[in-house]
Amino acid sequence: MDFKLRSQLAGQRMALQVLRLLGDPISEYTAARWRADPYPQLERIRQRGPLWKALSGVWVATSYDVCSALLRDRRIGVRHADGRPPYSISMHKVPPPWMHTFLEMDAPDHTRLRRLATPAFSRSKMPAYRSRIEALTDGLVDRMRALGQFDLVREFAGPLPITVISDLLGIPDSDHETFARYGRIVGASLDMEAMGRVEEVREVSIALRKLFADLIEQRSVNPGDDVISTLVDALREDKLTPAELMTTAGLLLLAGFETTVNLLGNGVRLLLDHPEQWRALCADPSLAPQVVEEVLRFETPFQYGARFTHEPIEVDTGQGIMKLPADVEVLILFGLANRDPEAFEQPDSFTIWRATDREHLAFANGAHYCLGAPLARLEGEIAFRTLATRLPSLRRTGPEEWRMSSLVRGVSALPVAA
Repeated sequence: MDFKLRSQLAGQRMALQVLRLLGDPISEYTAARWRADPYPQLERIRQRGPLWKALSGVWVATSYDVCSALLRDRRIGVRHADGRPPYSISMHKVPPPWMHTFLEMDAPDHTRLRRLATPAFSRSKMPAYRSRIEALTDGLVDRMRALGQFDLVREFAGPLPITVISDLLGIPDSDHETFARYGRIVGASLDMEAMGRVEEVREVSIALRKLFADLIEQRSVNPGDDVISTLVDALREDKLTPAELMTTAGLLLLAGFETTVNLLGNGVRLLLDHPEQWRALCADPSLAPQVVEEVLRFETPFQYGARFTHEPIEVDTGQGIMKLPADVEVLILFGLANRDPEAFEQPDSFTIWRATDREHLAFANGAHYCLGAPLARLEGEIAFRTLATRLPSLRRTGPEEWRMSSLVRGVSALPVAA
């Protein structure tokens, strides 16, 4: 790591520490002490109001209504008002293929690139994927039954979505453990607190860039019915650039398994910690879709996201009108909005029988609504239904381990026995 980068990282860490010392609740929220249970600190953040300005200058949206309205507001984007990306200096000598993607673009580039990837993840495609996901799930359950005792994340929550997205992208013979490690490093690289993992990110970036470059070259000669082949066809038709093809593939890999790994790990933990609900699911596996939605609401896999105002706007907070200047950053707390007592009855209680007309914000909203939402829901529904049907005696055998991230909410290990 060169001197300039070391200095940059040291400055970022120092600024974070200073903000914590000054009592900034957002900076405090990123501290490691809140990994296992961030909700007491999030409640302190909520008490500041539905929309308020932090010491860092960032505006913070906490209520369901304000977060939802901002996500749908076309005067707000994921880049600065002049089109600059949210980060001005990249710390990566080898740009990770999951950065500079359409997830970090506004219209028209976001619209153009998202449209190319959307067909593979549309709801109409899900029935065609069901039998393959069911077969993969059954195979993993067979292995877990043979093991008897195992880490659910390593043996199930990680391998299932990694295999599914690898199939979709056309990645041959994917190494589940290696990809799971990539996912952990990618997740950490997106976090405010994880500023020092530059060398790990560089290693993963090189590996993934080589993997995608080889795959793109292969599909240019021998196309298949996978997503990479579709993107190669779009490249030939000048609908995207080679760099955009690489970053779109990287984003789809990340989006295809990162949320689902945490959905499955969080969901099994919650069900086993609420045995009456686990028994109810075992007795009636048709409850699986409701389990998926409640897990996503209660333990939102991606806890927050940043947006930028492109012009001055007025926001109705429910407690008055707040005026936001142009080009200010707004931190939208998805996880906190999903526990808003004004939107959900008894929001801090986990219940798979929840009845609500509000859709949670785990997949965001508006133009940047999660592309992989239908696939994540399908995988979750099949996974929970199969576990309840085939492993009704599943039980915990030890404490979970939490991922070291304030952005990504999920367990890194969950010891269980079948």
